[in-house]
Order: sequence, then C-alpha cells, then structure tokens
Amino acid sequence: MNETDDLPPLRDVIEAHGLSARKSLGQNFLLDLNLTAKIARAAGPLSGFTVLEIGPGPGGLTRSLLAEGADRVVAVERDARCVAALDGMKARYGDRLEIVEADAVSFDPRPYLKGANVKIVANLPYNIGTQLLVGWLAAPEWPPFFTSSTLMFQREVAERIVASPAQRKDYGRLAVLANWRCSTKILFNVPPSAFTPPPSVMSSVVQLVPRPAPAECPIDLLQRVTAASFGQRRKMLRQSLKVLGEPMRLLAEAAIDGTRRAEEIGIEDYVRLANALR
Repeated sequence: MNETDDLPPLRDVIEAHGLSARKSLGQNFLLDLNLTAKIARAAGPLSGFTVLEIGPGPGGLTRSLLAEGADRVVAVERDARCVAALDGMKARYGDRLEIVEADAVSFDPRPYLKGANVKIVANLPYNIGTQLLVGWLAAPEWPPFFTSSTLMFQREVAERIVASPAQRKDYGRLAVLANWRCSTKILFNVPPSAFTPPPSVMSSVVQLVPRPAPAECPIDLLQRVTAASFGQRRKMLRQSLKVLGEPMRLLAEAAIDGTRRAEEIGIEDYVRLANALR
C-alpha cells in the first residue's frame, strides 16, 4: 500500500484529534492497514466502482479502499471529530473522497452516488449495523443501488445473517430476509485484538450479493409473517400465526404442516406464506 505512505500513521491522527472511541456511537477503530487492505480486497475489484463506507472513523479502511483502486469513496460519518480527522485524507485524494457528516440510519446515499456502480464496504458501528442492513435489504426497489456489500459485524450477528434451518439457534427473521434477496457468506473472522479499543466478542466480515430476481412476494407481508412466526418460535406455526388471522387457511395455501415451528421451514415456505397472506 505504497500510495498511503505519505499520510500520517493512524495513531498520530487519533492523537492529534483526540479520537477516543465512543461506546455510544458503537465505535471500535481498525488501525492495522494490512487488515483494512484485506477487507478492501475481499470486496473484489474496486476500479470502476464508487464505494459507500459507513463509519470510517479515523480512516483506516478508507485509505485501503482508495489505495486498492476505488474510483470514489463516499464516507458517511456522524462523529464531527472523525470528520475533521479525515480532512487530511481529503486533501490527499481530492474528488476521489467525499466525506458526508450525517447519521447513517436516516441518510439516503443515492444522491451522492451519481448513478455509479456501487459497492458497500464498511466496518459498521455495532450499535446500528443490523438496522442499516435491514434497511438496505427491505428497500422497495430491487435490485438495489449496490452490487455487493462487504460488512463487519459481531460474529453472532454474522451467523444470524447466513443461517439456514440447519442452524436453528441462529436462523430467524434476519436470515430469511437476507437470504431471500441475497447470497450470503462469512469471509473471515477478526479477533478483538484488531480493534482499538478491543470489543468483548469476535467479529466477522460478511459479504452479501443481491439476487437479481428473488422469488416474488411483498416485502411488508414477508416481514409480518416472519415477525409472527419467530416472535413465538417455540410454538407450532398454527399457533404463532394466529395473530395474522386464519392461520389454517394460510398454512393450507402455502402447503405447510401447521405442527412445524418457525425454524423448521425454509425461505421458500415463508415466501408462500407471504403470498397467501396477500
């Protein structure tokens, strides 16, 4: 990563701007540029792409994304201290880096992406990571604005994203939504020692690639069906689906045995239930 050698070390940037990580913002900084380069490379070729990064912090991953050839990086950061710390990188990379001070939960990135081919690559703040992912997955328009997302989560969240009915403990609403609309996989784990400060849990990098044509069903009804089913996951579906009305009709139309439980049926079954509810 010779292209970043003329930038000051990340620890110097952190010290100069007083960037102690704030738990309230879900911050855990990645300072190892070998690791941030590994994450950037895991996203695949970046030339020809604009990368959306959420929560760049002091900019370790941002540097790697630019050094690995991203046409542009749109970095969305809520913490004004980190925005100021990224100014030196902005001076180095010019128009290839756009820093947006905003709350990612309510931020619409599309006006900043200018119709480009987009990948999302981020060490997501842990306190909003799942919320952001669900928002992207539940978009009314599909295929979405991004061609892939390569994201850091706590290991337990990563396992919930990629789970199938074979992993009953982890299989739930998030897995159904994620794997209905995307192919998902865990790429590698990242130990707590890689972060400053170190979290108490292992982390994992997950990649999601949107399916161009997932099985058709209304997203709002799929969310209602999975909420009812997994909200009472210990009960048989004929009981847990009562909140939707006419559970036996729904189960009959979807050709599902009502004595089964939420974690025992697959995504295609939930799609049929959503369409039966419609």
